[in-house]
Amino acid sequence: QVQLVESGGGLVQAGDSLRLSCAASGRTLSSYAMGWFRQAPGKEREFVAAISRSGGTTAYVDAVKGRFTISRDNAKNTVYLQMNSLKPEDSAVYYCATDLTPTRVLKTRASLYDYWGQGTQVTVSS
Repeated sequence: QVQLVESGGGLVQAGDSLRLSCAASGRTLSSYAMGWFRQAPGKEREFVAAISRSGGTTAYVDAVKGRFTISRDNAKNTVYLQMNSLKPEDSAVYYCATDLTPTRVLKTRASLYDYWGQGTQVTVSS
């Protein structure tokens, strides 16, 4: 079992920054790739970013490239999502998830991740 707890969401203005954190317990995260997803009201859950076990490889959806950065601190069993230059269209509930399969391929489909956090709300006003 893996428990994931996201934090760091909030209400900000367009152009502001936020850093989301995802703290894990139950297993050592360093063995697994991690992902961030988001879901806005009435929309499907969308891939945002993923990071490999070591942190050496990352992937992003085009809409956030150059603005968001995913990182991890395996010593703290925590994954981060630094979000800069936020836009109103970034508003959503953000979820972290872990991929327990032993693969080097970073996955972008939500159904391929095994454990999820409860989500943290990010609201960006214009």
